[in-house]
Amino acid sequence: MSRAALDLDLVQSALSQQISRLEGELCTRLLQRSSKGVVPTEAGLAFFREAQLTLRHAEQAVRAAQQSRLSGTVSVGLASTTAVVLGVPLMQAMRARYPDVRLHLVESMSGHLTSMLNARQLDLAVLFDTGVARRWSVMPLLEEKLYLMSPRTAGEPSLPASTRMAQLDGVPLILPTGAHGLRSTLDAAFARADIKPRLVAEVDSLSMLMDAVCAGLGSTVQPWAALGRVHNAAQCLQWAEITDAQVHRSNALCSLSDDELSPAALATRVVLADCARALVRSGAWEGTRLAHHDL
Repeated sequence: MSRAALDLDLVQSALSQQISRLEGELCTRLLQRSSKGVVPTEAGLAFFREAQLTLRHAEQAVRAAQQSRLSGTVSVGLASTTAVVLGVPLMQAMRARYPDVRLHLVESMSGHLTSMLNARQLDLAVLFDTGVARRWSVMPLLEEKLYLMSPRTAGEPSLPASTRMAQLDGVPLILPTGAHGLRSTLDAAFARADIKPRLVAEVDSLSMLMDAVCAGLGSTVQPWAALGRVHNAAQCLQWAEITDAQVHRSNALCSLSDDELSPAALATRVVLADCARALVRSGAWEGTRLAHHDL
């Protein structure tokens, strides 16, 4: 018993208690204890032989599962700002966990992704406006702070560390159009602040929009992830966190209903959620916090 406990990394008393419980469940003696030691009873030998067979079957089941790995293609839609942070980590995680699953990643405006999901051209998407869902499965994922981003110009005063929506009155802004989920969030924030934004341009390409801001054509309001589209962002841009309580962008992991998703798509949904949470918790996705149910 002492050697068995050592092999199992248990104290002897714990092993004895486990054996006693097992004998109680089976209503029979498995071991015969005497002053010379412990030997198995006939019932113990029979149980041992069947247990060995069960363990072999379990090992075979594991090998069969590993050899029959998930495969197929899964389509995932990400908005441009989301793709900056999440795209590559998602591909790396999928390659590590499910190497036979092929990812089809689509980067586009959230409004376009919504239409594609409704048309079943996507399996999954990270979206900001879930009010137009049609039999979707929706998982709140995270919330992003929003920032006023302006060109860094010599001789011009620097932005403060934080600002409020009311202080954006009269600021020349370059924003995406109303088809973009961010724009609907901002329009609601402008209405609450009782101001009308001064739009100098509407651009539905994140790269082009950020280039326009860097060129001094105006400012924009974006989540922190948008800075990932700008080379040397700290040299050409400055930003201030917007601190209004309701000014943030909610991200939700949306998919077709579970009965419409393939096993590969169901697995990808789990991996995507795990990646997003890991990026937030590690601080790699700045300006975010997990949705309430993940806190």
